Amino acid sequence: MRVLTVGAVLVATACTSASPGPARPTGSPVAELTLPPGGASPAPTLPGDWLTYHHDPARSGNVPGVPAPGTLRQQWQAQLDGAVYGQPLIVRGTVVAATEHDSVYGLDLATGRVLWRTSLGTPAPLSTLPCGNIDPLGITSTPVYEPGTGLVFTLAELSTGRHVLTGLDPATGTVRVRREAEPPHGDFHVHQQRGALAAVNGRVLITYGGLDGDCGDYIGAVVSVPATGSGPLLTYAIPTSREGGIWAPGGPVLAPDGRVLVSVGNGAAENGPWDGSDSVLALAPDSLTVTGSFAPVTWPDDNAHDLDLGSLTPALVGPWVLAVGKRGTGYTLGLATRLQRTGVGGEQAQAHLCSAYGAAAVTGTTVFVPCDDGLLRVEVGSDGVPHPGWHVPLRASGSPVLGGGAVWVADYGAGTLLALDQASGRVLTQVVAGSLPHFVSPVLSGDRVLIGTAAGVTAFGGA
Repeated sequence: MRVLTVGAVLVATACTSASPGPARPTGSPVAELTLPPGGASPAPTLPGDWLTYHHDPARSGNVPGVPAPGTLRQQWQAQLDGAVYGQPLIVRGTVVAATEHDSVYGLDLATGRVLWRTSLGTPAPLSTLPCGNIDPLGITSTPVYEPGTGLVFTLAELSTGRHVLTGLDPATGTVRVRREAEPPHGDFHVHQQRGALAAVNGRVLITYGGLDGDCGDYIGAVVSVPATGSGPLLTYAIPTSREGGIWAPGGPVLAPDGRVLVSVGNGAAENGPWDGSDSVLALAPDSLTVTGSFAPVTWPDDNAHDLDLGSLTPALVGPWVLAVGKRGTGYTLGLATRLQRTGVGGEQAQAHLCSAYGAAAVTGTTVFVPCDDGLLRVEVGSDGVPHPGWHVPLRASGSPVLGGGAVWVADYGAGTLLALDQASGRVLTQVVAGSLPHFVSPVLSGDRVLIGTAAGVTAFGGA
């Protein structure tokens, strides 16, 4: 096993915007590392690789080439140095998993053997934070493979309060790119980075929200970093005085028209002008300019009662975007119509669905929504009206993925992994998976299912 450790030295980076006198992280800035110009072309990826959250940049979670589920049996269990909240990636047959201990591991896909481990720093103990529910707080989001550089990027939160983007060689764990990527406003220490990273047009997109409990001075933001590590950051912050976190686990969604969609949590305003919170935003990826936005007419009450729309990643369903939040109302928005303008109201249709958390999975016009009380199938009609279908009760539904005619979902409240029939919701097979993190989502590769756990990664065969 190869073990690498990344140290810190005095080198600072710049970004395109900053608030007056934000609370700066403590200690020396992290060393900047950039790629030299004109590097070699990355080797091609392989069938069965899993390169981003929910398999594709649209976050569909729909995986081709997966056989119908059989009897699930544990193949291997990799005990790592911390919980794996994000989905593991698979790059050229190597499993890449990031932990809350600020470590990134390369694992053998067939056996789970540790090939390499890279430490990115010291995570923040929960005792040093004003609120939160992850201890320690290190890497919570799903990494992303960036095809232009051939690197896997992760976002580590350090005990100093710094947020560091790192690009690693997936074959060796060697760090090739390193750069601080702080949110532009507020106290850096109380920003939590949970949303999956996205790779778009040679840049890596990062979303920021707050800690569990919504303490401190945080403002939801998107930060865009050149994948080479060289060049200015781009930032966008929600125009609210506080909160407005972009925290849903799916992170940025790449729409067919090239724009990026994010969902936003509750903000500070409860009356008066809308403050950009409790919304779905469409952003131009090369500038982070808002080109369209939607908030429900209930946004003041949603803000007042923590019923934000931002608890579920936006779901792309043909020409529609389905947005569902804590209130339980599902809104359909025309990507080419409603999300070409900004403001409140004007959805295509709405229906009561469920209080939703995490990220949905989509095939055709069918959406599988993770709810606070189970998994819900929703059919979106040609008129944009969402129609709820079967509902399978679960203690705590993770974010589902699709393959082999099944919906694969973790009940992280019960510590189980299930495969459900897509048409009926009938349980096809299930297996005990152990202690699982919040909003956990499985990874499908051939006849193998991988899932992050409270202690590492477990692989099951029989898919």
